[in-house]
Amino acid sequence: MTINQYIDHTILKPTTLIADIQKLCNEAVQYQFAAVCVPPNFIKTAKTFTKDSSVKVATVIGFPFGYSAIEAKLAEVLLAIVDGADELDIVINISAIKNNDWEYLANEINHLMPIIKQNNRGVKIIIESGVLTDDEIVKCCQLYGVAGIDYLKTSTGYAEKGATIEAVKLFREYLPPHVQIKASGGIRDYAFAKQLIEAGATRLGCSASVAIVNGEKAEGSY
Repeated sequence: MTINQYIDHTILKPTTLIADIQKLCNEAVQYQFAAVCVPPNFIKTAKTFTKDSSVKVATVIGFPFGYSAIEAKLAEVLLAIVDGADELDIVINISAIKNNDWEYLANEINHLMPIIKQNNRGVKIIIESGVLTDDEIVKCCQLYGVAGIDYLKTSTGYAEKGATIEAVKLFREYLPPHVQIKASGGIRDYAFAKQLIEAGATRLGCSASVAIVNGEKAEGSY
C-alpha cells in the first residue's frame, strides 16, 4: 500500500503561519500526497508552493462548527473557487442534524452544490460522525449520497471524537458506491491509517502525514 496517495496533508490551526504553509506544501510535494488542506486565507499561497506538482489544494468551508448561515457558506465557496481551491471540505450544519431538521440540510446542500459543480471543484461533506448516533449517520449517508458529492468526511478534528473504523464501515455500508470516504481526526500512525483504508476510506486527513508515511516505510511496504 502506497499510503501517501491517500493523504490530505493538513494544517488548520488558527495560528497558522506562512512558514507553516510552505513547510506543509514542500512536504506534500516531496511525499506526493494527494492534497494539502489549508485555511481559506492561504489558498493562493498554497497554490504557489504546489505549482508544477500533482498536489491539489483543498480548503474548508463553515469550519469547524458548521453553523454558519447558508449565505455565508455560499460566499466562502465562491471566494475559495476564485482563489483557486481544487477541493472544498464543507462542514454542514451539525446543529440541524441534532435537531432533526433534514429539510434545512437538504436546502443547504442544494444551494451549495450547483456553483461547486459548475466550476468542476471536488466537494467533501463533513458530518462530524463522532458526535452523531448511528441513525443520524445513516440519514446523512442517504441525504448526501444522492446530492452529487465526491466524499463524505468523518470529522473536523475539533470534536471530542475523530475518525473511527466503525464510522467508516457504516459510511461504506450506506453510501452509494460512487461516493468516496474521507477519514480525518486523530490519525497519527500508519497502523490506524491502514485500518481506515481497509474499512473503506479512500482519503485521509492528517497532520501527522510524514510520520505515517515513514511508519509505512519502516514496515517495508515500499
